[in-house]
Amino acid sequence: MQTYYALIGEKKYAKAWALWGDGGKASGMTVEQFAASFDKYSQYYGNVGAPGEMEGAAGSSYVEVPAIAFGRLKTGEPFNLKGVITLKRVNDVPGSTAEQRKWHIATSGLKPVQP
Repeated sequence: MQTYYALIGEKKYAKAWALWGDGGKASGMTVEQFAASFDKYSQYYGNVGAPGEMEGAAGSSYVEVPAIAFGRLKTGEPFNLKGVITLKRVNDVPGSTAEQRKWHIATSGLKPVQP
């Protein structure tokens, strides 16, 4: 997750998008849409907390990580987001690829909070 936030802060959106599952598709956006979703920010930073307990289901493992994102909008106003990011990986099962066995972002539950 630190890599993800660093890439966004450096405006390397395609690389950040690729950290989402299914080659970025789990973000629900194309790489172009993903990049455009950050247009409103002039500064973007993030911090993550300790991951929760790993859980498994249907040949995959999941872990929830508390996270915050903060910085400034292009208008100069500060923004703060807080929530849980869910990471997923496919377990070492027959037919799984090395890429599938890496941790990827499955969902983001970041929501605006008052600074």
